[in-house]
Amino acid sequence: MIVKSDHTRDFNTIFEIINDASIAYKGIIPKDRWKEPYMPKTELETQIAEGVEFWSYQENNEILGVMGIQYKHDVTLIRHAYVRTIARQKGIGGKLLNRLTEMTQLPVLIGTWVDASWAI
Repeated sequence: MIVKSDHTRDFNTIFEIINDASIAYKGIIPKDRWKEPYMPKTELETQIAEGVEFWSYQENNEILGVMGIQYKHDVTLIRHAYVRTIARQKGIGGKLLNRLTEMTQLPVLIGTWVDASWAI
């Protein structure tokens, strides 16, 4: 099931999933871009304050993946797409992406690291 996240209630879970899933980037992205945690809580708070709206994929009342959508001027940005390490390769990211792109009539922009072949 895909639902809009409650940023207050789900904040720690979103933070946990982002930092669990981002381990896949370690050793792949430039060393000067890797940090632990990959996204500190203050950065996540800033992203939400700047308009990133997170949506969650849930099974059995557990959030397994998150993806953000942000409306900027005349485009829609897909931001911060992460799936728990234990739930990868099950189509969760694709389901979230499909749902979020269905929510807009604007052009959609998605970015990722070039060496993150699994995310392309």
